[in-house]
Amino acid sequence: MKYASIDVGLKRIGVAFCFDKTTVLPQNAILRKNRNQASKDIRELLGEWEIQTLVVGLPKDGSSAEEMQRRIMHFVSLLELEIPIKYQDEQGSSFEAKELSKGSFKHKRDGKIDSIAAKIILERHLGLL
Repeated sequence: MKYASIDVGLKRIGVAFCFDKTTVLPQNAILRKNRNQASKDIRELLGEWEIQTLVVGLPKDGSSAEEMQRRIMHFVSLLELEIPIKYQDEQGSSFEAKELSKGSFKHKRDGKIDSIAAKIILERHLGLL
């Protein structure tokens, strides 16, 4: 089973893959110019890697969780996928990603943190954390 996860943000979408249910690999993030471009890029990436299940990070708590859930669900609907879509609580994944990467690289706005957050989301879903 080939899994992918995404951490949907307003500027970047973190991406991670897992092909063996044991090792999750962060990928280059999708830089988001607009939602149509971003959904097309995600759809093409998932098709290219023949992903069979998509796991999407969804905020469960927080002051803006409801609004972000609505935006994420709308974005996922734009993907028009024919594979199963699972939702996973993303609570604290971005903070955890920043902590894990301290000292490894400068925290630029290139999406590395977003893709590490996607990795954490997928590891949670697979029960690896």
